[in-house]
Amino acid sequence: MDLLRDTPDIIPETPSERALAEENRRLRRICHALMERVESGGAANGAPYAAFEHAVLLAEQVRERTEALHRTLDELGQANSQLHEAKADAEAANLSKTKFLAAVTHDLLQPLNAARLFASALEEHSLPRDSMLLVGHIGRSLKDVEALLGTLVDMSRLDAGILKADIAPFRVNCLLDALAEEYRQVAAVRGLTLNYVPSSVVVASDLALLARVIRNFLSNAVRYTEQGHLLLGCRRRPDGLEIMVGDTGPGIPELQQEAIFLEFRRAQPSHESHSRGLGLGLAIVDRISTILKHPILLKSLSGRGAIFSIRVPYGQLAQRSQRAVEATKVGQGALQGAVVWVIDDDPAILEGMQALLRGWGCRVRTAASLSALEAASDGEEPAVLLVDYHLGDAGEDGLTLALRLRRCYPALPVVVITANHVAELKRHARELDISCLLKPLKPLRLRMLLTSLLEERSA
Repeated sequence: MDLLRDTPDIIPETPSERALAEENRRLRRICHALMERVESGGAANGAPYAAFEHAVLLAEQVRERTEALHRTLDELGQANSQLHEAKADAEAANLSKTKFLAAVTHDLLQPLNAARLFASALEEHSLPRDSMLLVGHIGRSLKDVEALLGTLVDMSRLDAGILKADIAPFRVNCLLDALAEEYRQVAAVRGLTLNYVPSSVVVASDLALLARVIRNFLSNAVRYTEQGHLLLGCRRRPDGLEIMVGDTGPGIPELQQEAIFLEFRRAQPSHESHSRGLGLGLAIVDRISTILKHPILLKSLSGRGAIFSIRVPYGQLAQRSQRAVEATKVGQGALQGAVVWVIDDDPAILEGMQALLRGWGCRVRTAASLSALEAASDGEEPAVLLVDYHLGDAGEDGLTLALRLRRCYPALPVVVITANHVAELKRHARELDISCLLKPLKPLRLRMLLTSLLEERSA
């Protein structure tokens, strides 16, 4: 700009040159005026080019930061991709672990199931007192193994998110009667009494998962109560049936009442001989109650016992089911002489079932396949079928086999026995009007179910 201001005038020679010179002087005056205005109204300290340089610097900083941001986004994208890959690897590993545990569990439950059957069959015999005590010890030890194994498997299923609820209506006494009878015997071993108040209210829940919750409540009550009694009963509430388990144990201090539902947390029992467990029982209860959407309640005072309860919504049975249950009067005589067919690909299971069922007065036919069973039956019609769900290399599962057999015996009651806890399987069995029991099989539960099915059929 100073160069324009200080340029000397050139003397024109022609009229056109003089006109151009005059125009040039006019333009320089305009430019000079504009520069003065810019310098007087520009940036601070009258430095208009400082603003320009600052703008250039800002633009460069913006460019550098934009490039840095792009690099950061690229790095985040790579990290996100790595996280997705890690998540996929973790899910694959978790699925592999779940499949492995499912396979191992099935293999472990088979001999455990057989051992429980043989021990229960021995209890039906008249043995010397010392022998009966030994049989009782064997049975309790097997129950401890079953509880620990079941706990590990349940935690694995819960962690993998594959444990789903199969909600269906049922009368609560179908569950509580068997649990009361079982834990009345368990409590008696420790010198305790179990007071049971039965109820026939219809609730809507997953019977197997709800049984797991009540069983944990009862196990804890037996473990931590040294003297007195236990209580199993129900109370009607406006929003559902409250199933309660109470004890006269040491109680739980208020500060510990939330912590005991965490993993590997448990109250300290007074005798170490009764402290078996992993501290996962109530953690499993808490997770199952979340799946079922049944709230858990705890009331306890230190030194005055505790009451655990779960609130279950009411249900409504179909008319056919209501009439069948009302017509059923469970009695032990229904098993006498009843022809029971048993199909399982494990010889030890077949021997155990035969010993157990014969002790109940049943006429038992066992085989590893339907064709072999029919060949050995001599045309005798079965009263009920017990079939394993996984039949190894037989080419079909227990449900398919049961449907095939029902073509010949349309009204045949069927019980499928399985270690598979998948909700879809239980739902499918219920749709086919087939009962489902989980391994390891609880003999008392089996006996009550067989009696009910046979009485219902005769009714």
